[in-house]
Amino acid sequence: MSIDTAAGKPHLLKPVLGTLQLWGIAVGLVISGEYFGWSYGWASAGTLGFTITSIFVAAMYATFIFSFTELTTSIPHAGGPFAYSKRAFGPTGGYLAGAATLIEFVFAPPAIALAIGAYLNVQFPELDPKMAALGAYLVFMTLNIVGVQIAATFELAVTLLAIFELLVFMGVVAPGFSLANFTKGGWSGSDSFSLASVPGMFAAIPFAIWFFLAIEGVAMAAEEAKDPRRSIPIAYITGILTLVVLAIGVMVFAGGAGDWTKLANINDPLPQAMKMIVGDNSGWLHMLVWLGLFGLVASFHGIILGYSRQIFALAREAYLPSYFAGVHPRFQTPHRAILAGGVIGIAAIFSDELIKIGGQTLTANIVTMAVFGAIVMYILSMLSLFRLRHLEPDMVRPFRAPFYPYFPAFALFGAVVCLGTMIFYNPLIFAIFVLFLLLGYGYFRLTGRQRAAAIALAGER
Repeated sequence: MSIDTAAGKPHLLKPVLGTLQLWGIAVGLVISGEYFGWSYGWASAGTLGFTITSIFVAAMYATFIFSFTELTTSIPHAGGPFAYSKRAFGPTGGYLAGAATLIEFVFAPPAIALAIGAYLNVQFPELDPKMAALGAYLVFMTLNIVGVQIAATFELAVTLLAIFELLVFMGVVAPGFSLANFTKGGWSGSDSFSLASVPGMFAAIPFAIWFFLAIEGVAMAAEEAKDPRRSIPIAYITGILTLVVLAIGVMVFAGGAGDWTKLANINDPLPQAMKMIVGDNSGWLHMLVWLGLFGLVASFHGIILGYSRQIFALAREAYLPSYFAGVHPRFQTPHRAILAGGVIGIAAIFSDELIKIGGQTLTANIVTMAVFGAIVMYILSMLSLFRLRHLEPDMVRPFRAPFYPYFPAFALFGAVVCLGTMIFYNPLIFAIFVLFLLLGYGYFRLTGRQRAAAIALAGER
């Protein structure tokens, strides 16, 4: 149990989530990545080049999840990667992992909120996408505050609807699918592969990661799971398999619907791909816009749950002000953490001139910032796995990474490749990412006494 050093009250989260709800969170956190964001990868790599990039990233994620599950079940803590790295590398390691995860989960929601606005704008052209994004924040922050069980049940429902809608999209587009459309100019604008295609494939890595980004957020619901050592492995493994199948299907069918270059730099590629097949006024198109919102809502809502638990866990351990570790007296949810992350996300939505960097769209840059946080966290998590295997060989591990050390080694290798490539192609965004880490580290160094006091009161977790 952790203690609020300011109020002297325990901060507890209720274990109420079952296996199916955790699967809904795992898939729901990510499924918006099938609806938008990934198509920006086509702009640099083309359809075929991006397919190769996506296969590599999918392999990295599969091996990562099989390895990460060992950490999640061994250390079921709301802080997730923060708790693993802290145990493996001490407070500084915990800070780095926690800060990277926080950047990932705080910057992903505004990108999704903007996509929600873009989808609604298709149906209501007079609606300002930014105001729709703001409305989404207000609605789903409120739902997350009301209670985690209600939030998780809602998440499961919208995730199932989102999967159904992706299957409908593939079914409606299939009759007009043309492999020639998909392959035309598929190697960075060329019809044949050459070494000139390779840079574009590397540049597209952040958008391939977007297909799977945030699935690790289930770790942050571990304290609220009824039986985390059994239910989390099932949720993770079935979740990643579900997402790989959907990602391949959506990408292939959208690319074969017509001129894929028209989908490469927009926030609503699926409705626009369907337009190529059924026209502007088809009932199928209107259904896709409405039901397609479920996929965006599932991820948006789920990531709010994720960022709030990360803020809560860091504040509870005095890595952030203890104020943000407050739990609502009635709903038993970290309401202050939910609101804090929302304020940052809303500010990002309305910060066009600050975030439009390097000629990319606002959404593309927000996606890239979130991916930087994710990749750094993946690297630290795999290093933590290796170190804990060495330091604590007798730790209770309900689930052990299969094919150890090969799976975590490949996940680590893939993450390092992704990070190096992203730094090369996005140096300014990386510089801003590092600035965030340095500012946070300054706070971390100045608040050592608060952490010592928290440890003295509550003991090490």
